[in-house]
Amino acid sequence: MFPLPLDIVEEIFLNLPPVEVVRTCRLVCSQWKEVADSESLWKERCRREGYRPRDASSISKDWRLFFFLCKQRRNLIKNPRAEYKMQGWHLLENGGDKWKVEGVMAPHPNEAVQKNFVTSYVMCKKTQLINLTKEGYNPSFMDHFQPDIRISDWYAPRFDCGCEYDICVELLNQNKRPIQTFDPETIYFEQWSDKQWNQITHVFRNYGPGVRYIRFTHGGKDTQFWAGWYGIRVTDSCVEICPAEDR
Repeated sequence: MFPLPLDIVEEIFLNLPPVEVVRTCRLVCSQWKEVADSESLWKERCRREGYRPRDASSISKDWRLFFFLCKQRRNLIKNPRAEYKMQGWHLLENGGDKWKVEGVMAPHPNEAVQKNFVTSYVMCKKTQLINLTKEGYNPSFMDHFQPDIRISDWYAPRFDCGCEYDICVELLNQNKRPIQTFDPETIYFEQWSDKQWNQITHVFRNYGPGVRYIRFTHGGKDTQFWAGWYGIRVTDSCVEICPAEDR
């Protein structure tokens, strides 16, 4: 039996599930391994599935890594838009009249966002702990490749009451001790501020080996001690593992 031409093998691989190409096909023989590991296979797979880096030259030959990071990319925060009340969140501080879920007061840039979490007149903070291994990012992968970890959050004040907003995101080791932290200064809004939505973003890069968890914490309160829910609003929180080239 004559071996198939490599271009035909490549076309066959392009029509198979990518995980099977890596886990099974490349183990069959040296010819198949050569194709499964080739730059051209994964570059073409990215093209067909619409994964385009901003700078293709920056990827070098690691198109396979780029493909799988794009394929697996998703928001690791559970219930980011308050669609399921407080499900998925652990309440660290629940002061005043406590956390509440309401419809958005001002339209969000993303029309799919229709609800937000609202804080009260004493500090309200909530958190999520993301287990990267359970989310499919095993320790050896995180240690070797150290993909970008992108976080974002949306927050908005009421127009008639001053308030404050806090966020802290930590990359943690196996013992849940911080390796890197994003902890910006508290953001304050005065009374009669614009009630439009604001976004805060941060990208963790070159954080070193050992990252096993991500802890996302945010919240705030109103600054005028008004009964009810006049504090900061938060919604559409996001934590993503993404390619370093996708900036």
